[in-house]
Amino acid sequence: MTADNLSPQGIVDLLKSWAAEKALPLWSIQGWDSARGGFIERLSGEGTPQTELPRRVRVQARQIYAYAKSAQMGWYPQGREVALRGLDYLLTKARSRDGRPGYGHLLAPDGALLDPLRDAYDHAFVLLALATTFALTKDAQIRTEIDAALQFIDSALRSPHGGFHEAVPPTLPRRQNPQMHLFEAMLALYEATGEPQFQNRAGEFYSLFLASLFDQRTQMLGEYFEEDWSRINPVVVEPGHHAEWTWLLRCFERNTGCPTGEHRMVLLMTARRFRDEATGCLIDEVDGSGRITKSTRRLWPQTEIAKAFLAQAETSVPGAETEARAALVRLYTYYLDHPVAGGWYDQFDAQGRSLVDFIPASSFYHVICAISEADEVLG
Repeated sequence: MTADNLSPQGIVDLLKSWAAEKALPLWSIQGWDSARGGFIERLSGEGTPQTELPRRVRVQARQIYAYAKSAQMGWYPQGREVALRGLDYLLTKARSRDGRPGYGHLLAPDGALLDPLRDAYDHAFVLLALATTFALTKDAQIRTEIDAALQFIDSALRSPHGGFHEAVPPTLPRRQNPQMHLFEAMLALYEATGEPQFQNRAGEFYSLFLASLFDQRTQMLGEYFEEDWSRINPVVVEPGHHAEWTWLLRCFERNTGCPTGEHRMVLLMTARRFRDEATGCLIDEVDGSGRITKSTRRLWPQTEIAKAFLAQAETSVPGAETEARAALVRLYTYYLDHPVAGGWYDQFDAQGRSLVDFIPASSFYHVICAISEADEVLG
């Protein structure tokens, strides 16, 4: 189906139909290991499950989010059972499996713990999965698991320089990416619980963004830092993260009343400078001077630029709804319209050739989040 001439409501309906009728059934059946439990990491380019690959804990958590969110939105009521099945696997296999607090990093196909690393990025997605399933169920045991995860990151990962260490033990470089997703998790926890503590926790990450992550002089968001948050040269910049922060700042404003419009405008202006000329899609990476260093274009930045424009459309920024519709059309046309119904292309080169011959589960979180935001704002 061509998406070019669809109205904003039309492209939202197409994406919801794609999710509910194709992607969510595919990944709940082909993407779930029915023999041993757990979500698999990826399908082949033809849609065959690649069940013998190790499984990242963050991917388990992302898939839980995708199914819980789809059930919460009403597109896929079966998502509740899939999400809870996934959460049971996560809690059983990844939490404290080696007798230590927190969640491990990597599981074998049989559920054995392959890597016990306690990673901040992983824990951000565990919290997001717990927040989303709690919002769906209001289950007291899930609320207890939220407190336990928070206690771990506070006691083991918190840095005296602000934010949280990469892992236990701490490693360098520090990255903005785990901080961004912890910010997202705190916002989701506030929305799920209504507890002011999560507004305050989110505020810590907003302060870190202002003080250390965002460079007001260059109007760019850095990726890699020293322990004290000083920048590492050469500076690496990802346009997709500028778009993602645009959306998150809107969520923070909605939850707290703190105005973020000026920074959202600057972040989005920076992101949209770096588009592929032929398609209009965001490219993957530039340096601190704006020189393109990776002209490839992955799927996830396209979901984030759509969410960024949706955030602006929600606050009635002129032209934002038109840009949001166009970004959603590009997302469907270039990435989601795949020979495997419910699959996607993950990355293209500058000539438009697909660079990845499999379908990674990790991208589903980004796609479902973008569709849910489009449904909220344009639906």
